[in-house]
Amino acid sequence: QVQLVESGGGLVHAGDSLRLSCAASGDNICIAHWAWYRQAPGKERELVAGITSGGSTYHADSVKGRFAISTGNVKNTTYLQMNSLKPEDTGVYYCNAPDCLYENTYWGQGTQVTVSS
Repeated sequence: QVQLVESGGGLVHAGDSLRLSCAASGDNICIAHWAWYRQAPGKERELVAGITSGGSTYHADSVKGRFAISTGNVKNTTYLQMNSLKPEDTGVYYCNAPDCLYENTYWGQGTQVTVSS
């Protein structure tokens, strides 16, 4: 069983930066691609950014130019660098990853990001 664990959330002011991390642990880990989702209070969960195993990235229009998804030197880890944070970025951020055979999709427990104005 693969587990995803996020870290790095917190309470910041508008304009500040945060870096979220997500690490996969378990046996026989093979991740097809990584994604970050977020869910604001009263809203549906939305895709924020994604990165393929080949390094191609996607960023939602609302975060383009401010957020950057990457995979790190540490195997089975992904990061979300968030700069110039806005109050509307507030929400619970979730790490998501399907296995290489797309038989299972894993979710982290979520990390809270709160941006005050």
